[in-house]
Amino acid sequence: MAVPELLKTLLYTVNHLLQQEKYKAALAVLKGFRNGVVYGAKIRAPHAFVMTFLFRSGSVADKLRAIFKATYTHSRNLACFVFTYKGLQALLAKLQGRRLQSHSFLAACVGGCLVFGDNNNINSQINMYLLSRILFAFSRLAVEKGLCPRPRRDPFPLLATLVWGAVLWLFEYHPHTLQPSLRSSMTYLYHDSDVWHDVRDFALYNKVSPPALK
Repeated sequence: MAVPELLKTLLYTVNHLLQQEKYKAALAVLKGFRNGVVYGAKIRAPHAFVMTFLFRSGSVADKLRAIFKATYTHSRNLACFVFTYKGLQALLAKLQGRRLQSHSFLAACVGGCLVFGDNNNINSQINMYLLSRILFAFSRLAVEKGLCPRPRRDPFPLLATLVWGAVLWLFEYHPHTLQPSLRSSMTYLYHDSDVWHDVRDFALYNKVSPPALK
């Protein structure tokens, strides 16, 4: 009976601590770290699993290690960034007595440099993902603020035209400039589909081992 009572008391103490307003900023930083770990794992694990087994060569053990490494790196980096961002934002608000828009920008700049400034495959993918999103966001914001006129027609078809034209031109004539995972995907779609030997690698498999010479 002593153990359940001890757990009950501990749970009550923790819940009481979580309700304290004076600890809210620090607790928010810790929960942000927790959410970064979980979200990073949820996002990266399925992507790494598919891309690794689709394009990476090697044994199953090697592929599983690669999946774990990619998931760990993404999860750790996102968690560290959230921790840094929220911690600096809370510190700046404490120093100046209120929250300012500049606090968000400065805290994120520091976190981005410290956590996502290392040029590796994971950070490259995340930064490029964010870049595409903020270009859309700034375009919308420019229209909202009256800095540029609202388009009379939906500009999305023009965007699709230019994006796909540019990426396929780069892939065909300057493939080294593209990010490796994108290059692998496009090779699978556009170049591997030019090669086959029989029904096996035409309909069943992308590539098959060539027959042994007799």
